[in-house]
Amino acid sequence: MKVASLLERWFPHPLVSVIVGASWLMLGHSLDSGSIIMALILAVFIPRLVRPFIERTPNIDWKPAVSLFFSVLWDIIVCNIQVAKLVLGPTHKLHPKWFRVPLDTQHEEVNTLLAMIITTTPGTVSAGIDQDRGDILVHALNIEDTEAEIQNIKNRYEKPLMQIFGVQSGAQS
Repeated sequence: MKVASLLERWFPHPLVSVIVGASWLMLGHSLDSGSIIMALILAVFIPRLVRPFIERTPNIDWKPAVSLFFSVLWDIIVCNIQVAKLVLGPTHKLHPKWFRVPLDTQHEEVNTLLAMIITTTPGTVSAGIDQDRGDILVHALNIEDTEAEIQNIKNRYEKPLMQIFGVQSGAQS
């Protein structure tokens, strides 16, 4: 019991500790003793400082989470190539458009992550989540079929996010 509480006190979020320490070492491009000591110090104290802000960790289903991660990574790579071709090509081929993606849930994590995924995918930017209207305003660099793009976003990202968090359509946070 004492060992568990001591570990929990010093490492309240072990994954955050690992990420912070590894990030420090990667940013420093060094594995000398000074860098390792600083990485350990940061890995202990930063998670303790942010503990009140990340206290609640939602239960997630990891299998669809990993699948969604690789799906988004693939989309980012493919979209980067498509956007490069569009931007470097003739501008008459660009068809920018604003559109709204209706949300199937009011679950905060699902909607926030959906907006973040839309924003990180080159060629689209989410301008904001409108909880009152129940949608996300999106700007696309090049779009010809708005309805097809909305269905693509909902099927590729929103449905897996809802599965990850175990959320049913219409559910709230």
